[in-house]
Amino acid sequence: MAVTVADELAALEQRLWTPSDQLVTELAELPGDLLLLGAGGKLGLSLARMARAALDAGGEPDRRVIAVSRFSEPGRHAEFAHAGVQTLSADLSDPAALHALPDAANVIYLVGRKFGTHADPWTTWAVNTYLPALVAWRYAGSRIVAFSTGNVYPLTPVVSGGADEHTPPNPVGEYAQSCLGRERLLQHVSISTGTPMAILRLNYAIDLRYGVLHDIAGAVYAGDPVDVTMGSVNVLWQGDVNAFTLRSLRHCASPPDILNVTGPETVSVRWLAQECGRRLDREPKITGTEAPTALLSNAARCMARFGYPTVSLAEMLDWTCRWVAAGAPSHRKPTGFQQRAGTF
Repeated sequence: MAVTVADELAALEQRLWTPSDQLVTELAELPGDLLLLGAGGKLGLSLARMARAALDAGGEPDRRVIAVSRFSEPGRHAEFAHAGVQTLSADLSDPAALHALPDAANVIYLVGRKFGTHADPWTTWAVNTYLPALVAWRYAGSRIVAFSTGNVYPLTPVVSGGADEHTPPNPVGEYAQSCLGRERLLQHVSISTGTPMAILRLNYAIDLRYGVLHDIAGAVYAGDPVDVTMGSVNVLWQGDVNAFTLRSLRHCASPPDILNVTGPETVSVRWLAQECGRRLDREPKITGTEAPTALLSNAARCMARFGYPTVSLAEMLDWTCRWVAAGAPSHRKPTGFQQRAGTF
């Protein structure tokens, strides 16, 4: 039977959540259920599926993976249920709903707000700073892995290799400032209660339906210009992000362990556009001139801890371009990686 494009795309989708033997072993060593808060966003489903698959492969089908979200989009419950993941509908900003959630030894915090901050900054601060503090107090004593962002760093010279975990935060714009606020309040709860935490500064995750590569490939395919003023980026396959996130449960500490989660390369945006053009048989339209600084994170500590990504940059480009050319689904949520003033 001939393999169709749909079959190939489904196989690529599976690469987002298939667990490694190392992950299976490490999750088996951590007792208790896993609670994913804010699981209805872009990362939640593949992360939950990987966790469920890893626990099943480790012979622990009775350990629950519980996905919590408002689940406002139709059909989302069914997607998680099909993967064997329990779902709970809850608005975490409602104190009663938050306290009614089940206890869990392992918590992954995925909630965040980025776009719309410029017009409505108070909501962004409530979501990104106030809410995670409430969650941290509710789950004091659990292992908590919380997402932050590389946006807490200043723009750094492209030749520097990017900001590492010792680089003092200097966030540009209110979105990034609110994310640093999240980190500070999580640190406060962790130190006050002894709660072990890990804070992951992520940029940028690559799923076939969104991410920097999807943004660039989509622009090139459509004949739209690619702005190279933000001339370099870091990228990491979402499947590797999922694995690093779950493996970070073993590295929770008080004060929190802080880790840059991204790919090892400093990648030229102009080069990415050219490579997408070559794969898509399009001539990319380049606009702007590369600035000497960019939002870049140094992933050396992450690579030393977890090893190099299982999916290479060339593979991500191949897969993304094939996905875009096939007209496969898109989240239609641009990353805004071009933004240098921190206005989202």
